[in-house]
Amino acid sequence: MNSVFLPTACPHDCPSTCALEVERVAPDRIGKVRGAAANSYTAGVICAKVSRYAERVHSPDRLKTPLRRTGPKGSGQWAEIGWDEALDRIADAFLDAERRLGAEAVWPYFYAGTMGLVQRGGIQRLRHAKGYSRQISTVCDTPANMGWLAGHGDIRGADPREMADSDLIVNWGGNPVATQVNVMTHVSRARKGRGAKLVTIDPYRTGTAEVSDLHLMLRPGTDGALACAVMHVLFREGMADRAYLDRYAAGADRFEAHLATRTPEWAAAITGLTVEEIVGFARLYGTTKRSYLRLGYGLTRAHNGAAQMHAVSCLPVVTGAWAHKGGGALYCSSGIYSIDRTLSEGLDRLDTSVRGFDQSRIGAALTGEDIKSGPPIAAMLIQNTNPAAICPDSARVRRGFLRDDLFVAVHEQFMTDTAQLADIVIPATTFLEHDDLYRGGGQMHILIGRKVIEPQFESRENHWVISELARRVGAEHPGFGMSALEIIDSMLKTSGLTDAATLTEQRWIDAQPDFETSHFLNGFAFPDGRFRFAPDWTALGPYGAGQLPELPDHMAPGRPADAEHPFRLVTAPARQFLNSSFTETVTAQRREGRPTVLIHPEDAADLALADGDAVRLGNGLGSVVVHAKPFAGVPRGVVIVEGIWPNSAFLEGIGINTLTSPEPVPPAGGAAFHDTAVWLRAA
Repeated sequence: MNSVFLPTACPHDCPSTCALEVERVAPDRIGKVRGAAANSYTAGVICAKVSRYAERVHSPDRLKTPLRRTGPKGSGQWAEIGWDEALDRIADAFLDAERRLGAEAVWPYFYAGTMGLVQRGGIQRLRHAKGYSRQISTVCDTPANMGWLAGHGDIRGADPREMADSDLIVNWGGNPVATQVNVMTHVSRARKGRGAKLVTIDPYRTGTAEVSDLHLMLRPGTDGALACAVMHVLFREGMADRAYLDRYAAGADRFEAHLATRTPEWAAAITGLTVEEIVGFARLYGTTKRSYLRLGYGLTRAHNGAAQMHAVSCLPVVTGAWAHKGGGALYCSSGIYSIDRTLSEGLDRLDTSVRGFDQSRIGAALTGEDIKSGPPIAAMLIQNTNPAAICPDSARVRRGFLRDDLFVAVHEQFMTDTAQLADIVIPATTFLEHDDLYRGGGQMHILIGRKVIEPQFESRENHWVISELARRVGAEHPGFGMSALEIIDSMLKTSGLTDAATLTEQRWIDAQPDFETSHFLNGFAFPDGRFRFAPDWTALGPYGAGQLPELPDHMAPGRPADAEHPFRLVTAPARQFLNSSFTETVTAQRREGRPTVLIHPEDAADLALADGDAVRLGNGLGSVVVHAKPFAGVPRGVVIVEGIWPNSAFLEGIGINTLTSPEPVPPAGGAAFHDTAVWLRAA
């Protein structure tokens, strides 16, 4: 057949949610992948990871057929079985657990391996229809969400395409060169068209920091202190917009008085920045009304993450930047969508009295620590995630999976760390092999992704697997009798948007609200329409009382460095990986090399470490061994390990999240991946 480019959308857990065009060269084979030039956000640009997707979808390491474990858990001993046998075994295990212990003994577990609303959400429909234990999904964005909601009341912000109209773009807590390349497209437009400046605020010299006009390399977990000192200067030097504050903010006078002692000198001692750096940035920001604050997740993946997000998000309120095109801020666009997910997730069967477990604390749940009442977890189906690698306290996660009385089925594309610990492994489709519906996280489009090629080997889509299991375990819901495309069509119509056929033709819907709504010029999402400098943290989650500052301030990290653990560890994203996805592709592995700890040259010299030496990092949770790389682009006392590598990539087969704590981030939980104190020594 002749090759043809077909439209679809990227499903991966990235704010860009790129509109794609994929070359189909045969019914079951793709060629090139490119960004859709006609999409105003993607603008024809996609990351290298997805541009090489043929390498991933056609990898010889794809899971090809259902597998049954034949040896001890984790032994790697498998026998091929048919789909009927695999589904029957999973259903029998679920029914047995329900019969012996009750429905809550079954815990379906999922996350963001695909962001598609149908293929991702169907496991929720099965959960709710059967009354299985609920999942409290916290591992990624809960601290960031809570910090933004604390002041704004809704998760929306300035249209990211407005960056082209900005005179200053502040990239705070993100590395878009590696993790959201489309931001750089719009930054480039502002630089070329307006001479805009790019500032990056990050604990180490990332790829984005290297191409920025200014990089503020602060200590991890001190963003709140920097934000407060900047706002101190804004008020002190007359750069606060008093008229805007009078109209749109609550408690501005009290906040200004609070900031009187949060001087640049105070913040310099906390952040490691100089007074001159803090004041210089404050004056640059305060004198540039068209200043766009692009907030990433990095500053929120700490015990003080929600407090830091709230503090930093106060900046455009103080200057009144929200009133200007190209000004304001964006963290996430999730609040702009009104997509009815009742059918896809079975929300009409949701019973909130059923117990729920925090996904970030899967280790504590599987080992019984978090079970306050009811039965132990006896059976699981895992889709779209790899908790044995990505979750905190991974040594305990592994111990939980190795329980002899726990049945685990994993639906996956590759033999991940989690799949290796399962009893049944079943092969999953990629986004190119099924239909789905997507919404942008850091942009404004709703996109449809139609199937491009036939499924590889014996892989099956999530929706089909869930529907087949539902039939076997007696779960009833209309969604189980519909195709994925029929569910998409119904969701769109119920949401008052369009229908699947029309969206397939149009490819996407631009859901960005008007300027006034996007910039909160109609008021912030509270009854009085005013931004909250003093949030009601207790209303946002069970850990809000007494743990978070009443007003924006420096909140100490949860695990500060001390004499026993003198280094702060940040586990930042790798450019060639996306969480634990793409770690299986040869090109990504070759370009990343191996797990490495970036350490300041003077710290390396003090420890007698040379480039390439094996070094052991440890704390009370365990230790891991990686290779050292002296790097001047990191503060002294801070070390960086990039990427969620498979455990097998580490010298002792133990991955980096062995060192991260599962302690919930206030006010609503979450994982503090970048908030770890460790010791280092030569291995």
